[in-house]
Amino acid sequence: MFRRSVIALGAVACAALVAAGCGSDDNDKSDSKGSSGDSGKGGKIALLLPESKTTRYETQDRPNFERKLEEICEDCDLIYSNADQDADKQLDQAEAALTEGAQVLVVDPVDAKSAASIVARAKEQDVPVISYDRLIESKDLALYISYDNAKVGELQGTSLVDRLKELGTTSGDLVMINGAPTDSNAAMFKKGAHSVIDDSPFKVAKEYDTPDWSPDKAQDQMEQAITALGNDGFVGVYAANDGTAGGAIAAMKAAGIDPSTIPVTGQDAELAAVQRILAGEQFMTVYKAIKPQAELAAQAAVALLNGEELGDDIVTSDTDGVPTHLFDPVAVTVNEIADTIVADGFWTAEQICTDDYKAACDKAGIS
Repeated sequence: MFRRSVIALGAVACAALVAAGCGSDDNDKSDSKGSSGDSGKGGKIALLLPESKTTRYETQDRPNFERKLEEICEDCDLIYSNADQDADKQLDQAEAALTEGAQVLVVDPVDAKSAASIVARAKEQDVPVISYDRLIESKDLALYISYDNAKVGELQGTSLVDRLKELGTTSGDLVMINGAPTDSNAAMFKKGAHSVIDDSPFKVAKEYDTPDWSPDKAQDQMEQAITALGNDGFVGVYAANDGTAGGAIAAMKAAGIDPSTIPVTGQDAELAAVQRILAGEQFMTVYKAIKPQAELAAQAAVALLNGEELGDDIVTSDTDGVPTHLFDPVAVTVNEIADTIVADGFWTAEQICTDDYKAACDKAGIS
């Protein structure tokens, strides 16, 4: 019988599961019959996620991983932990999972460097580690599953530059609000975005890294930028994800700036961000169909649990000697919401089109 357990350390309990309906995706290879990990003899698998301020982890990654694991290995036990953006806490959670008998660790690291110690501890006990979504800085990983993160930044930068040109803006200053400096993905997002922006007519006037991916800190940073540049001193905002985009937009509103006049990027297709896009407050998000990513991680974890080699359906490339599977991200503006996010069941029309957004949904063809 499939069993879930949640590790809660100290006085801090892990966040509760918020289930969200998720549909199919063209990139989903984890449903194919006969592929690695499609059956399990039972055992303990630990899923260690980094934080909950970014809503995707509790609404998408965790439930989709759990659902797939239960489907393909009903005799597996899942040990789940969320580190609340605390690298030391995540190390404690990993050690607790190993003590509890975890035979595979699936880790989305808070800190890519310090999480290498988790891999080292696991290796001492012959426990394989899957680096999920963010790449841990270790050569001893069994698998790295993520998206093409440099491409995410390129999509964001290209969308921002193209939108400004569509608006007839030929030059001007930008504000860049990047992700957490401890997140290896954030560096790739930034690099990808700069590869486009630095070759455009637009100049980055203020740039910030956002500790913990905190929307509140992003709001503070945007307030600093507005104070330095003035309300009319910038033409666009690169925000690395939807949480930081929300913080930047809140700062603009508080300063009396209409966010519909300043393109703002995002990432993760959070529900609030999709609604902001419909309302014209946020220009775009990068949609990553998390369902196939989470399901493939569960499939790989079961294969490793069973002592199987990871097949070509799981390992498709290599990252510095680490077996890798990268999915492709998609840029989404208001015109693509219906054909991507809603069509895949990532969010349903009912979830998106609340009373405040009903007219905007009708206009965008979402029903």
